[in-house]
Amino acid sequence: MKTTKLTLTLWTFITCLSFGVFAKPAGKAKAQTATPTEVSYLAGGCFWGMEELLRKLPGVTRIEVGYMGGKIPNATYNIVHTGTSNHAETVKVEFNPQQLSYENLLLYFFKIHDPTTLNRQGNDIGTQYRSAIFYTSDVQKETAHRVIARVDKSKAWGKPVTTVVEKAGEFWNAEEEHQDYLQKNPEGYTCHFVRKVEF
Repeated sequence: MKTTKLTLTLWTFITCLSFGVFAKPAGKAKAQTATPTEVSYLAGGCFWGMEELLRKLPGVTRIEVGYMGGKIPNATYNIVHTGTSNHAETVKVEFNPQQLSYENLLLYFFKIHDPTTLNRQGNDIGTQYRSAIFYTSDVQKETAHRVIARVDKSKAWGKPVTTVVEKAGEFWNAEEEHQDYLQKNPEGYTCHFVRKVEF
């Protein structure tokens, strides 16, 4: 009888070891590292075309269109399109700086719109269509001025850049019909395309 109990106890102990019953408790799992994100606000004419080209840039993680740079709160398209509120049609670009640097984002920005036409982009005329970079930090501000100087120095556009650099203010999301407009309307209006210019 004693031999049977000893055998059973030994068998139970070995089984517990096999299934890790006596194993030391595992430490806390390492927290997953969140994807780094930076935000940029860019204006360069009608936001439909800007949004569609910027969304295709590797490293861009989210994109929205809206209004920035004006003095009137709760900006809407009906107000902004009159040109009286001083808002610019703006694209909010969230991107992964490990995949896409802010400098390279701006260099691409200067290839998809004409930064030399003051308050105008193609057939769209008015302050709401101005070329502007709204910075969110001193680093973005310095980078914006450096990139503009580089673009000007290259003379790729043949005329001086008129892009303004302003501190980002309140961003008012555009109405739902303006979000992803060219995704919903592939034949919709746009005056934006990637130019073969080198800086």
